[in-house]
Amino acid sequence: MTTPQTVLITGCSSGMGRETALALHRLGHRVHATARRPDSLADLAAQGIFTYPLDVTDESSMTAVVAAVEAEHGQVDILINNAAYGLHMPVETASPDEVRAQFDTNVFGLVRMAQLVLPGMRRAGHGRIVNISSMGGRFSPPGGAFYHASKHAVEAISDSLRLEVSGFGVRVVVVQPGPTITEFGATAVGTMQRDPASESADPYADFRRELAAMYADRTFTRSKGAVSAETAARVVVRAATVARPRARYAIGTMARATMLAKRLLPDAAFDAVMRRNFPLPRTV
Repeated sequence: MTTPQTVLITGCSSGMGRETALALHRLGHRVHATARRPDSLADLAAQGIFTYPLDVTDESSMTAVVAAVEAEHGQVDILINNAAYGLHMPVETASPDEVRAQFDTNVFGLVRMAQLVLPGMRRAGHGRIVNISSMGGRFSPPGGAFYHASKHAVEAISDSLRLEVSGFGVRVVVVQPGPTITEFGATAVGTMQRDPASESADPYADFRRELAAMYADRTFTRSKGAVSAETAARVVVRAATVARPRARYAIGTMARATMLAKRLLPDAAFDAVMRRNFPLPRTV
């Protein structure tokens, strides 16, 4: 029988975070699911999952949740850093506030959550931190600079952290999903759209529209290789619970194939692959 573990998961309002919370709860673990909108967790609470409001860009929110879980159970055994969103736009047109917001959620919030749970894990002599990265942590297409940069950062931070805390009995694991059928896709498409009134002065207006159409119609769909949230959650559960986890778990054929191509191909050849598969800005 599985020994119950105390699990804290960020970003459980939908998709992979929600399915991971449900799967771990069914296995008998003490699951603490969090989201910025607590009303989105009502059905999880009804099934016996502990729920909390948590904003990974707010220090007091993060501190309060970790303190509450530790007061109840002694320490967090497994942290799953899942909260994230995808900012997609040309580098030239992104505002500093938009870029900061991307890193606040995807990088700085993830780091702070790890910092908050690590003292308890060290005292207990065991623990696991699962950081949800992306296949995008290994390459960066046109329009994806800031989202992919945030996931590159998650990869680098996880590599350092894995070595730093292994001597305390803490394992750090990276999960790299490819396209997944969740609300993430719709959110990403939303960041590509701008006020139509400003488009006449935007040299990237056509590129934005083409990129949004590609993501909406061809990327986050099962027919193009996207996996379900349930399928992705099964991999996250394995990364969180297997006795001897690998450093990384890729999810989906597209993720594995694209990361392999990036590793093996010279830059010029991989750029050619990107040009064939993504729209590009162009002069009129």
